[in-house]
Amino acid sequence: MRARRSVVSSAVIATAVTWLGSPSALLAQTAGATTERAVAAPGIPAPVAPSPDEPPPLTIAELRRGLAAKPTGPALATLVDKLRRWFGADAIKAGMGAKVDGADAVFAIEAPAAKAVAVRSVDGLVRLPLEPLAGSELWLRIETFGDGTALRFAYDVDGRRLGAADVETFSPLPDHLPQAGVPRGKVIPQKRWKSAVFAGTERDWWIYVPAQARSGRPVGVVVFQDGGNHFVKPVPAVLDNLIHKGEIPPTAAVFINPGVFADGRRNRAVEYETMSADYARFITDEILPEVEKTVKLRKDPQSRAIAGMSSGALCAFTAAWHKPDQFGKVLSWVGTYTNVGPTAATSESGHDYPALVRRGPRRPVRIFLQAGQQDLEQEAGSWALGNAQMERALIHARWDFRMVWGHGFHSTKHGLAVLPEALRWLYRDHNATTPRSN
Repeated sequence: MRARRSVVSSAVIATAVTWLGSPSALLAQTAGATTERAVAAPGIPAPVAPSPDEPPPLTIAELRRGLAAKPTGPALATLVDKLRRWFGADAIKAGMGAKVDGADAVFAIEAPAAKAVAVRSVDGLVRLPLEPLAGSELWLRIETFGDGTALRFAYDVDGRRLGAADVETFSPLPDHLPQAGVPRGKVIPQKRWKSAVFAGTERDWWIYVPAQARSGRPVGVVVFQDGGNHFVKPVPAVLDNLIHKGEIPPTAAVFINPGVFADGRRNRAVEYETMSADYARFITDEILPEVEKTVKLRKDPQSRAIAGMSSGALCAFTAAWHKPDQFGKVLSWVGTYTNVGPTAATSESGHDYPALVRRGPRRPVRIFLQAGQQDLEQEAGSWALGNAQMERALIHARWDFRMVWGHGFHSTKHGLAVLPEALRWLYRDHNATTPRSN
């Protein structure tokens, strides 16, 4: 994989390191360091993520064009409204967050009558002044960072610290983007699924069918947990490109969300954090047979992968742990190998896996893990430490795995950045007998 510059903190902002640094070295760099988390301010709700089909009210490119036009009157009012909806009306007042696209980040805060506004890294070594948006109460800055930057900022309004903003930047590679001459698969929304295994729940889901799928010829499949929230938009282009180049076999994808009850209660914790075979059975007995009504699937576990981030990664590992005859590959991003559980009475949780892996028996499963040095620190445990313990256990038990460490937070940023390399590695020995499509 091509090495890229990465920044662990503003204290080493000039130091070039790669994504694939030693985990023990990465952990040692932060030993004894202050661990400030980006948490919501009291009374400030987290911004609601848009649905996969709902575009954001603004993009960084559109913001640049809007600012270049020096808007006034109705044009200014429209731009301010879009910024408030983009960040969240309450969040932009509290200085909660930044908007990141590739290597670019936007900082914005509503600060009436302020004289000086900036963002500072939490260690105080990086300060970036914001500029007022003339005719409004907003202050803004668009900044381009080095590839692989992972920095935590707070807003500074006339010397008063407010809010928090995590910035993690990765420039897209060609494999992340639609390419000319590469056939595109189809993403097909499915009817909301009513589960029998998780009685009373319904969920949204989508099927990706590769362009190379042929009638009667089965293809592989990869199942993405939290699929509509994180993966249904960015992943298909990666699959299109790698399948076209013969670097992975023709592979369908399932993007599936956690279940929700009629009263709005989410069942994610029960489904993803319970260390039973229930979720694996849900996928194999309910979802994959339904997928086969659209595209025929291969049955061998080497052609079936399961993926997720956070508790979705824990869920993916649990599915393969219980059903290695069904899932031979796992993609785990910032996995929740910590002491979380769906209820306070649950004794088993993700933190048990390192011991279980060490004691064996070893499963015939290939796993790609991605972890972030600045991941969550909570009462349930340390996500970075949990992933490091999983890594050491997998080494001890001689599993077929690869761990990629980055310097980032609890997000999909780094995982999506390395997705093409992860898929190449997971399918590195596939029998690429299918010719490239024309």
